[in-house]
Amino acid sequence: MAADMRLPQIRKTVSVLESVSPHKDLVVPGDVITSDTGFMRGHGTYVDDDKLTASVAGEVQRVDKLICVRPLKTRFNGEVGDVVVGRITEVSRKRWKVETNSRLDSVLLLSSVNLPGGELRRRSAEDELTMREYLQEGDLISVSPFLPPSLFRRSFLSSPTSTFHPPPSQAEVQSVFSDGALSLHTRSLKYGKLGQGVLVQLSPSLIKRQKTHFHNLPCGASVILGNNGFVWLYPTPGQQEEEAGGFYTSLEPVSLADREVISRLRNCLLALAAHKVLLFDTSVLYCYESSLQHQVKDLLKPEVMEEIVMLTQQKLLEQEG
Repeated sequence: MAADMRLPQIRKTVSVLESVSPHKDLVVPGDVITSDTGFMRGHGTYVDDDKLTASVAGEVQRVDKLICVRPLKTRFNGEVGDVVVGRITEVSRKRWKVETNSRLDSVLLLSSVNLPGGELRRRSAEDELTMREYLQEGDLISVSPFLPPSLFRRSFLSSPTSTFHPPPSQAEVQSVFSDGALSLHTRSLKYGKLGQGVLVQLSPSLIKRQKTHFHNLPCGASVILGNNGFVWLYPTPGQQEEEAGGFYTSLEPVSLADREVISRLRNCLLALAAHKVLLFDTSVLYCYESSLQHQVKDLLKPEVMEEIVMLTQQKLLEQEG
């Protein structure tokens, strides 16, 4: 029976300037945030004896006179326009049900997708009968400007030993129902089912909101940072067809080099998430660069995770300075 034994070693000292890091107020349920009555109560707070008190554990956020607490770990509470990655759980009448890491399953209506050909027309009974040709149970969906709906089809990595997930698709939050369920849409040609890659499930609170959540990293892979905490990693496509939405789903085998890059990125994401570092294109790229001195399989060791995360934080502080 094999055992992994690691001997103590001198770690490389990394100086992180705490004075440069912005101050963040972390609270737990019951902590008094302020006794000033001039502030307005936001999410994650309540008033007790004229004092604004935290109801969840998280980071205090202030916008003018509004105070709210952003939970450190929570289910996804979607907003209109959010980029999400989800998995089809059910195909029902004129709609797909999608798991998006929220309290309730999201809904993708047949009338809210672009059918093959892109023509704008009323959905017929024939379209309803062929819904599984576009998306079926187990498929992943997410907003992406790369894949056209005309390429909706199942595709898998050719390697039988692959640990990659089945192909996902894309969707954007169109509206929020009264019970909190999300209504998704893929009406634009930039939305559609993704190709081949790896799904990483993290906490939604770790995803930094940006203008775009689709990034082609210079290391040779691309990433979709879903607002709901689902992150999709895939090889950067070599050819992009602008007329078809800018992304072509290749069924060719993924090269060993691309697989290694994606596996390294996955372990970097897990390291950043374990140390509660916000995920965005710059932090992911810095962590990837800091990990190059280690083998991919070693990146999940606690001491290696701590080292590469501290190097990442140092680079981020130097960039801000």
